[in-house]
Amino acid sequence: MATLSLKVIDKNGGTICVSSGENFVDLVCMRSYQEGDVIELAVSEKNIYLNWQVDDALGSAFVYVTDNVCYRIPFGEKRISYSPKVFSGDRHYLYAEVARPDEIESYRNLALNPADQHEDVPCYPHASANVETRGEAVFAARNAIDGVRANLSHGSWPYASWGINRQDDAAMKVDFGRKIRTDRVVLYTRADFPHDNWWKQVTLQFSDGSEMDFPLEKSVRGHVLSFPEKEVTWIGLCNLVKADDPSPFPALSQIEVYGKNVI
Repeated sequence: MATLSLKVIDKNGGTICVSSGENFVDLVCMRSYQEGDVIELAVSEKNIYLNWQVDDALGSAFVYVTDNVCYRIPFGEKRISYSPKVFSGDRHYLYAEVARPDEIESYRNLALNPADQHEDVPCYPHASANVETRGEAVFAARNAIDGVRANLSHGSWPYASWGINRQDDAAMKVDFGRKIRTDRVVLYTRADFPHDNWWKQVTLQFSDGSEMDFPLEKSVRGHVLSFPEKEVTWIGLCNLVKADDPSPFPALSQIEVYGKNVI
């Protein structure tokens, strides 16, 4: 049995509400969030699979937690990459639950994490990149693993994406925090044509040191990249070759990595 605790804390460190339980905890916060508020998740066991909901409008995230997690509630410019319903109002429902064995062992999109944050935290999967357009939240790498595939426009939710700021050496990485086995990646490239360009070739990097090149085409649909099963702890996307098009703006709306956890 793992003891789980959820707590909402204000900018001064004061506790707004708190709850704990064995293998499952939920928390109702009857207060409008204010800038500086954070959600703290404490776990008695490290390296644990959880279903974690930081907001009822965001939905549950299947995550791998290696330590206690601090989730900073977004405000201002950081908020516009989320649905306007997320973290709004004066009633909020949060929960964390230890994942069942069948959930841990299932074949699924292991990159999906709507609760990912821009900074490094001990909660996986986590997306990062060497560049994000103008440092704006709507172009952050975390947008590419939030589960929103909408790719026919750009900017605020639901059209947030990973933007590369026209940088030729742009690269991103999805870190799983543990070993997984994967044989398929699906890319939803942004398709706000004619505003957008697209990539005619990309490279997948793997934590085992290998690389694979894949051709892409101009499409609004997902690009399915299949390969022999690999055991990895992270996957990278790099060597992004733009098409011969007047637009300088290719971008990535979503990356999905299908596979199983190594138990």
